[in-house]
This record gives sequence, C-alpha cells and structure tokens, in this order.
Amino acid sequence: MNTSLKKMVLVSLLSALGFLIMLIAFPIPLFPVFLTMDFSDLPALIGAIILGPGAGIAIEAIKNILHVLLTGSLTVVPVGEFANFAAGTIFILVTWSFYRKKRTARSLLFGMITATLSMTVIMAVINYYFIFPSYALFLGYSIDAMVGMSQSANRGIHSLLTLIVYGVMPFNLLKGAVLTLIMIPVSARLKRFINKHLAA
Repeated sequence: MNTSLKKMVLVSLLSALGFLIMLIAFPIPLFPVFLTMDFSDLPALIGAIILGPGAGIAIEAIKNILHVLLTGSLTVVPVGEFANFAAGTIFILVTWSFYRKKRTARSLLFGMITATLSMTVIMAVINYYFIFPSYALFLGYSIDAMVGMSQSANRGIHSLLTLIVYGVMPFNLLKGAVLTLIMIPVSARLKRFINKHLAA
C-alpha cells in the first residue's frame, strides 16, 4: 500500500473513530447540563500530529458531518457541530504551530497548553455572539431561559456573560487539560507509528 493511500485510510479511520467518540458524550457535575464532555478531538489531533494540520481539520469536518447525517441535529442549522468543529480546529492549529517547530513532547505540551487557553478565549467570544444566539433562534428558547437552566449548576450564573465566564470557559479549560493529559503519553507511540508505517 503506497503512502498516499495509507494516509487516506488513516484519515478515514480517525474520522470514524472521532464520530463514535462523539456519541459517548456525558455531562460534568457543577456545569450546565447542556455542556457535555467528549474526547472526539483526540483522533483529529492524532491525525494532525501524524499527517499535518490539514488532515486534522479534515477529520474534524468529517466526524461532524457524519454526526449530522447519522444522528441529526437539534437545530435546523447544525450549531453544535459547528461549535465542535471550531473548537477542535482552533486547538489543532495552535498546537501544531508550536509542535511543528520542534517535534518533542515538550513542544507538544507547550502547544497544547497554549491551545487550551486560546480555544477557551476564542470560543468564549464565538459562544457569546453566535452559538447561544443561534440556539435561541433555532430552538425557540430565550437567552434568559438558557441562563435559567444553568443556575442549578452555578448560582453565580445570572446572564449570558456570566454563563460564558462561569460555565463555558471553565468547561473548555477542563476539556483542554484532559486532552493534554491523554495526548502527551500517546505522542511517543505516534512517533514510532510514523517511523514504521508512514516514513517516506
């Protein structure tokens, strides 16, 4: 099997794996119930490290398209899938921008820490101006209703801004931290995989 075909097969497999992991989303105590944790960005990040950021972004796109086609979307426009794609893409691009310079576990760690912070800040803005207003529009909920749903998790939430600050931002920090803790020990095995199967 030539290298190009191997890469296509790997992207396909990682996309399917990412989709399957999306199905195992679960709520986290102390966070609003609609913020569910999944680790479907891991296959995309693995793909980016092995094949480059383009492959990682392609995996993010394919897994979300599969999710819409095979499970449907809560909204007419797949808002949740867009948010997942945006967050994953930010994480991949920032991580890769550090990792590509010096492909070591240390540079990967620094890249993923920076990616976590970047994703948290950028997604806070996207959620405030696009994601939550879009959910309100397509689901027929008011922003106040979504804020009210979140108060059982955190009494400090009383507006969309506090929902972002006390709900979304800590959630994304936690998700990025967990992804980092999982990915760092995996990276050494990825190097061996690249050398054995994909070396030009």
